[in-house]
Amino acid sequence: MRKAPIRLQDLRRRLYIKAKAEPAWRFWGLYVHVCKRETLAEAYRMAKANDGAPGIDGVTFQAVEAGGVAQFLERLREELVQRTYRPQPARKVEIPKGNGKMRQLSIPSIRDRVVQGALRLILEPIFEAEFQPGSFGYRPKKSAHAAIQRVSQAILEGKTYIIDLDLRSYFDTVKHHIVLEKVARRVDDDAVLWLLKVLLEASGKQGVPQGGIISPLLSNLYLNEVDKMLERAKVVTRHERWTAVEYARFADDMVILVDSHPRQQWLRQAVEKRLREELAKLQVEVNEEKSRKVDLQRGESFAFLGFDFRRVRSRRGRWMPLLLPKGKKRTALLSKLREVFRAHRSQPVSGVIEKINPILRGWVRYFAIGHSSRCFSFIRNWVEMKIRRHLARACQRRGFGWKRWSREWMYGTLGLFSEYRVSYRCSDSAVAPLDQVS
Repeated sequence: MRKAPIRLQDLRRRLYIKAKAEPAWRFWGLYVHVCKRETLAEAYRMAKANDGAPGIDGVTFQAVEAGGVAQFLERLREELVQRTYRPQPARKVEIPKGNGKMRQLSIPSIRDRVVQGALRLILEPIFEAEFQPGSFGYRPKKSAHAAIQRVSQAILEGKTYIIDLDLRSYFDTVKHHIVLEKVARRVDDDAVLWLLKVLLEASGKQGVPQGGIISPLLSNLYLNEVDKMLERAKVVTRHERWTAVEYARFADDMVILVDSHPRQQWLRQAVEKRLREELAKLQVEVNEEKSRKVDLQRGESFAFLGFDFRRVRSRRGRWMPLLLPKGKKRTALLSKLREVFRAHRSQPVSGVIEKINPILRGWVRYFAIGHSSRCFSFIRNWVEMKIRRHLARACQRRGFGWKRWSREWMYGTLGLFSEYRVSYRCSDSAVAPLDQVS
């Protein structure tokens, strides 16, 4: 993967080091770096790498390059320098959620993606320096798998009382004045604050658009005080290397795990009370219908980042976390694959396999860190049956052709995805193979 230009990398590194060393320092003179040609060029390269549909103006990357990328970026730079730049409204697209409802995505135009990307390149290292270890969403060198491992390790250590608060329409209810205040604590640059304000106002009176380039950074900054409060709770309850509290947050998906010992009853109540107080300061509403308090010792379970978490005994008699793919995630995968088969009913099987292989590969790689072997077997058998039915229909034959089309032929010759291996990327102490579970 191509890295950013050396001078830009060096600038970002120096900003991070300064912000880490001096938490009270307010940075000035940042806007000139946002407007630099190399910053805008890197923001354009990142936007193109992510591809995506055109915005409300209908301009595609092909159209930009046909007219000349250098000229496109130079015009954008002049608008920024003269402060005549005004973002366009984002194109709204609805996509289905797992619960049958719709999620609204905002697709900025390419010019606005470039500006947001340039601003993010300069602001990100400053705020990364103060983000907390339990925040994993959309951050450099952080991942959903790392968040899952953190939760699994906490369960292994006996933190089995779970506070699972659902934030109601979090991205849509972020208050602009609070975001700007938080940015202004570290940024003493009126031009940067002006640019951020016009970008936010383009999405409406409140909220950060899901799909915006700078939205993940701002959404993490918004909840950073919540993370800090939970870090303080860990410090207060620490005994040698053990703590009574742990947490993991991926954007607005957050779980808090507390020691299950009866003497920690007060702590569970105190943590939840402080958590609600911090969210109230941010005017973030808790969805009480979806929020839960779960006790794994009673055989209860909770969901986090696509997995259902339980606590079970291994064959060696130890308590351990059990991670299973959520049923609705498997259902959503099969629905997506079914659509591909239906849309390519009359096409050669090679075209079908070319479409479904990337879908299967991404899904399996994500869920391979859990106890997913039985789920994988079901999916593999289901896909095989659909491929056989597709082949039989093309040959106008009945049945599934068990002798005519062997597994070896489908996977070896046709190239059907076959890597249904569970990898257990979480530490062995946190996640054990399913055959070791009693």
